[in-house]
Amino acid sequence: MNLKHHMKPPCPTRRSAGRSIKKIHHSADFQWPHQAFKLSSVGQERCVASDELTRREAVLASIATTIFHRILATQGSRQATLSLAGFTVSAAPNRMAFAVEVGAQELINKLNASYEKAHVQYEENFWATKMGLKGNSSEALASSKTAYEAFLGDPTNLAAVRHALAEGEKTAGSLTPAQERVLKIMERTFKCYITEDPKAAALKEKINNLEAALAQSRNQMLLGYTDPASGEFKKSSSVQLRNLVRVSDAEATRKACFEGLRSIGPFVGAQFVEIVKERNKLARLLGFEDFYDYKVTAAEGFGKSQLFSILDDLEAKTAPIMTAARERLAREKGAAALEPHNMSYALAGDTEKAQDPFFPFEQAVDVWARTFASLGINYMGSTMTLDLCDREGKYSNGFCHWPQVAWRQPDGTFVPAKANFTSLATPSQVGSGRTALATLLHEGGHAAHFANIDQPSPFFSQERAPTSVAYAETQSMFLDSLIHDGAWLGRYARSRSGDVMPWTVIEEGLKATQPYDVFALRGMLVVPYFEKALYELPEDELTVERLLSLADEVENKVQGGLSPRPLLSVPHPLSDESSCYYHGYVLAEMAVRQTRAYFKSKYGKIVDNPAIGKDLVEGYWRPGNGAAFLELVKGLTGKPLAADDWVRDLEKPLDQAIREEEEDYQAALAAGPALKPGDAFDLGMHVRLVNGDELIADSEADGSLAAACDKFKTWVDEKYFPKSTAA
Repeated sequence: MNLKHHMKPPCPTRRSAGRSIKKIHHSADFQWPHQAFKLSSVGQERCVASDELTRREAVLASIATTIFHRILATQGSRQATLSLAGFTVSAAPNRMAFAVEVGAQELINKLNASYEKAHVQYEENFWATKMGLKGNSSEALASSKTAYEAFLGDPTNLAAVRHALAEGEKTAGSLTPAQERVLKIMERTFKCYITEDPKAAALKEKINNLEAALAQSRNQMLLGYTDPASGEFKKSSSVQLRNLVRVSDAEATRKACFEGLRSIGPFVGAQFVEIVKERNKLARLLGFEDFYDYKVTAAEGFGKSQLFSILDDLEAKTAPIMTAARERLAREKGAAALEPHNMSYALAGDTEKAQDPFFPFEQAVDVWARTFASLGINYMGSTMTLDLCDREGKYSNGFCHWPQVAWRQPDGTFVPAKANFTSLATPSQVGSGRTALATLLHEGGHAAHFANIDQPSPFFSQERAPTSVAYAETQSMFLDSLIHDGAWLGRYARSRSGDVMPWTVIEEGLKATQPYDVFALRGMLVVPYFEKALYELPEDELTVERLLSLADEVENKVQGGLSPRPLLSVPHPLSDESSCYYHGYVLAEMAVRQTRAYFKSKYGKIVDNPAIGKDLVEGYWRPGNGAAFLELVKGLTGKPLAADDWVRDLEKPLDQAIREEEEDYQAALAAGPALKPGDAFDLGMHVRLVNGDELIADSEADGSLAAACDKFKTWVDEKYFPKSTAA
């Protein structure tokens, strides 16, 4: 699911990475970049979701009966039979009987195999299409997606699982505890995707087509900026434009790039408002207040009103902190610093350039790998393909997806994960090395999490509903938070010549950014508040003009002014994969702050502490979606999820923050990294570094991950720094 640019994230991808409802026949697929989510109230597990019938679940519970009645209506007293996954369901007048031709374990095996096959085929096509690989086919992507959704949305699967559970209740001991757990996660999963209404099916198909057309238009958009110095139009991705807004010394260039980002809204507006209308129609047809309520309920197990009661509390507690921060920024750097094209530069322009030499892009993979190995993280035999550099035609957001999910087969064999991981770096740009490393820590955190899920079915380890976005993002955001720590910078932030980042550079960075950390929080909050307001608009107000004005209104209200990252340049609201999704990052950041505070209290340190990886596996990772997010946070940290640690960090006086970070930095400098450059280490992972169809390095073929990292460094130097290489 990254957002810190992420307060992106790199994930739709999350996904990157990362989905909304996809409905084919009787299917409604809530898909996400690298997850989709279910949160639960304390002591409960819900996906649309508890065992008690709600107004939504009553519809789901009637599906099987309705289908049989329809068959009977057309076939009279003749027996109607539906078969799938090796079981047969029979119907006769006034009764519904299940003729189960297989036992519970064989049913589980068949559903596991069917799910795994559909998932792999869809994800392989997703990767090929998003990366623009040779031979990629939008038709193959569409057909594999349809097959995947048809499996998840077929009510006969749900009926068979429920029948097996019912039979288990009738005969004590006929189901093992493991079989019962698997059948229950299957039931929860199928309940997230099934709807019987044929009108909803037709409407979802219409939405699918509209979304595909919007995605194609957005990918083909001539995006860029007009260079104020030359008058030349320069094609640039949204990532490149945001980077220039952050680091360019020329205000005119920053403004031009900001206007380039603003141009996305009018470009997508007409198509997007039609999608919003149809999404709302679908949600209301299914009995929900609006599309946001639909997505939240399906993903988290509670509705929009409860979600925003949580977010409203956080918004209210941090609004005064934001106001004070804006006033401080204006005092220190002038009122112009509050302009949206100047704010990111005012906060990071000088410090980013000062820190840039200590984040060489070509060393990012090696630094990420050593950081994780020193935390005791192991990828359990996974294979990871990394496509890190931006290029024309590549999907404009980072994400991490899993064609093969990790799980344990009935005979005890562990199936390791296969992950596809992408970012959008331009190695020659200032800031690209730090961004690449942050993305590696973030998406690599997702990969570590999903690689360590060890449960007896792939249903526990797939990234969509009922897997919680907040749960998944907690793992990745916890790990990418290390890049800000003096304890990490003193060990791993080194120049090409091996020099450690000086404390003075870190101190200046803290002075420039720590009082303004609240801006990142508000930048996260603005997306769910925008989507909430958007789906609450009356249909007759849904015009392009109102869409654009609403975005500006919400930015001004939540962020105190226009956002440096215009709302409609954020890909999540537009995308089927990630609409009504962003609040998961807010909930996750709460959990990150609470988890960090817990580990510091327990161990005194996080960086280079191998106990961290062990605790993450046992406390967060291994259960997969078989446990509720809120329960996992409480189980690890010992207290319910709350905003207290986050707000406490934001309220910390600058001098105290500097003093604490310097102590950690000096200790790190004295100790050095647990794994130094060139040291042998093992992440338990096969790594492939690619650039589209080009294979750059392979840890197995090259002998080790360290050797593959060296090969990648050479490739970067030759491709992006040919003069320095020649010298």
